[in-house]
Amino acid sequence: MARGKRYREAYEKIDRTHAYSPVEAVGLVKETAGAKFDETVELHVRLGVNVRHAEEQLRGTLALPKGLGKEVTIAVFAEGDVARRATEAGADFVGSDDLAERVEGGWTDFDVAIAHPSQMPKVGKLGRILGPQGKMPNPKVGTVTEDIAKAVDEAKAGKVEYRTDRQAIVHLAIGKTSFPDTDLLENYAAVIEEIIRAKPAAAKGRYILSITLSTTMGPGIRVDPARIRRADIMLGAGADAQEDGAEAEQTEEVASA
Repeated sequence: MARGKRYREAYEKIDRTHAYSPVEAVGLVKETAGAKFDETVELHVRLGVNVRHAEEQLRGTLALPKGLGKEVTIAVFAEGDVARRATEAGADFVGSDDLAERVEGGWTDFDVAIAHPSQMPKVGKLGRILGPQGKMPNPKVGTVTEDIAKAVDEAKAGKVEYRTDRQAIVHLAIGKTSFPDTDLLENYAAVIEEIIRAKPAAAKGRYILSITLSTTMGPGIRVDPARIRRADIMLGAGADAQEDGAEAEQTEEVASA
C-alpha cells in the first residue's frame, strides 16, 4: 500500500526490531504524529488466548483515569421516567421506537448505546447494525441496566468497552496526542492492569504476547511486553508520576494481601 511522505518520515524514526519502554514509546508516538488534527493514540495488545473458545475471550469495561479527550456521545433506549432521568444525566439521544427506527435506517452517530432491560425486545433487532460497530448494549458490560443515570455518568466520564477480536487482539484508544505524556501512561497502565485482571483461567502459556502503540495516521511502535507493573510502566516519566505509580502498586498489594 502506498504511503505518504509524512508517514514514511515517521516510520524511519522507529527501530522496528526494538521493543521500547512505555515512556519511550509514548514520546515516540507523539513525535511521529504529523497530522493536522489532534490524533487519537491507540493501544493494541495481542494475547496468548484461543478466542475460538468462549471461556478464553475477553470482554469488559474500564474507566480510563485521564479520560479519552473527547466528548462521548450517548444514545439511550428508554421511555417515561427512565427516559427523563437519562436526559437529566446528560444522554445526547433518548428514545424508544423512534430511536430504534433511526438506527434501523442506518443512523449510528453516537459512541455508546445504553438500554433499559424493557427495551431489549426492540434493541435486540438492531444487533446486525450495532454489533459490528461494538455498540450493541450488553448487560455484561453494564450497558443494559435499570440504573440508566449511573451508566450515562460512567460513559461520559471515560468508561470504555474492550474485547478480543478474532486475532486475540484488544484494541483501545487511550487518549490524544495533545495529552501530557504522564496522562497517556496512566491510561496505558490502567488498560494493562485490567487486561491482566481479566486473564481467563483457561489461558495457558504466555499471556501478553505483544503491545503496540500508534496514532490514527502513524506507524505502530512496539512496546516491551515485559513491562506490565505500574512502576515499570511509569519508570522515566518524572519523579511525581513514578511516586504515584509506586504508591498505587503498594495499595494494590495491600488490598490483595
